[in-house]
Amino acid sequence: MAFDKYVKLPGSERKPMRSAKKSGVANPKESMQVTIVLRQRPSAGKQPSLAELVASGERVSREEYAARYGADPKDVNAVKTFARANQLKVGQVSLASRTVALTGSCRAFAKAFQVQLDKYQYKGGDYRGRTGPVNIPTELRDVIVGVHGLDNRPQAKTHFRMAVNASAAAATSYTALQVARAYNFPTGVNGKGQTIAVIELGGGYKSADLKAYFKSLKISPAPSVSAVSVDKAKNKPTGDTNGPDTEVMLDIEVAGAVAPGAKIAVYFAPNTDAGFLDAINQAAMDKTRKPSVISISWGGPESSWTAQSLQNFNNALQAAAAVGVTVCAASGDNGSTDGSSDGSDQVDFPSSSPFSLACGGTRLDISGSAIGSEVVWNELPNNGATGGGVSATFPLPSYQANANVPPSANPGGSSGRGVPDVAGDADPQTGYQVQADGSQFVVGGTSAVAPLWAG
Repeated sequence: MAFDKYVKLPGSERKPMRSAKKSGVANPKESMQVTIVLRQRPSAGKQPSLAELVASGERVSREEYAARYGADPKDVNAVKTFARANQLKVGQVSLASRTVALTGSCRAFAKAFQVQLDKYQYKGGDYRGRTGPVNIPTELRDVIVGVHGLDNRPQAKTHFRMAVNASAAAATSYTALQVARAYNFPTGVNGKGQTIAVIELGGGYKSADLKAYFKSLKISPAPSVSAVSVDKAKNKPTGDTNGPDTEVMLDIEVAGAVAPGAKIAVYFAPNTDAGFLDAINQAAMDKTRKPSVISISWGGPESSWTAQSLQNFNNALQAAAAVGVTVCAASGDNGSTDGSSDGSDQVDFPSSSPFSLACGGTRLDISGSAIGSEVVWNELPNNGATGGGVSATFPLPSYQANANVPPSANPGGSSGRGVPDVAGDADPQTGYQVQADGSQFVVGGTSAVAPLWAG
């Protein structure tokens, strides 16, 4: 194949991060990894489409999913030919996830996908970025549906909140066990035989902290926790409780307290669109650990994602549903704007995917061991508020047909998928007692609700 004529990849357009400034050209010798997403293989015979399968409630094994709905090996071979023609190496191939990992130099990727790769600086760091669309050969226009990783800006943010007034929070804080008891979680089962997958895009955990935390709750033996590396990311504690370590520990400790008999697999990935997508795919299609539920406490406003990312992530979450994996995703901690600066109401993704169980937040006051009162968490500007609203991307799913989802508050009042689906205690003023980096403190946020429901 010549690969000399190119077309734009639909939905791949990028703009610089808000307030980011170009600082130079990316190092042409920089080593990179990019994830290519392929189309689903055409349906054979009379089997239902993937959408029909998920809607019917039928579930298939991971092996069956790969055979029926995964990538066509012929498409993989076409991408391999393209890679060789552009001095790119082929890494991991997943027919189930319909992904091909390519590695090579920045110069080779820029040439292969006809993009300009530059360096950008923003408050808090720098990234390798691009503007405009990704271009793909005309021969692959019906084969490639996503190219992720050319741009390595941070894609998602954590959704935990420290209480502004720590002493007030301490007076009304709870253990995850107290919250579970107030919500009448089952007590006759402990999750034995199941695996909870937790997606993390930074930070790490220390075994000593986990041991001390579960010992304080009189949970023995402590839950089994293992780290899984995605795209070379690892369990790497920063030592800063204001950073991602708190997210990691909150997720593990809440899920582990609720379901102490379940195994917890923590999938560490780079905080990029490629890393995040690869983590979801790897957890959903993991034939070794076989998670039955995935907890995600990271995300960002729908407007911060490219159209190809929204679609390819949504497809990955649909695939998880097809193999019987429930995905619990935090709906955000910044109210109806989700922290966007353009004044519009937005929902947080991936919680806005119709294949996610979107987890919102409340303020919970426990009386004895039962709910004393519970209201929506709405403590902006100082102590946050639950994310939620109406998606501008995804239409109203059939399961919300009778849920009385209101129209969007944005001009035009469009209809769409309503967020959240469920809720739980998230107000940091009635927060959770956690331990991270050798310290004990109180934290809230919808980041706590996703692992609570996962457990």
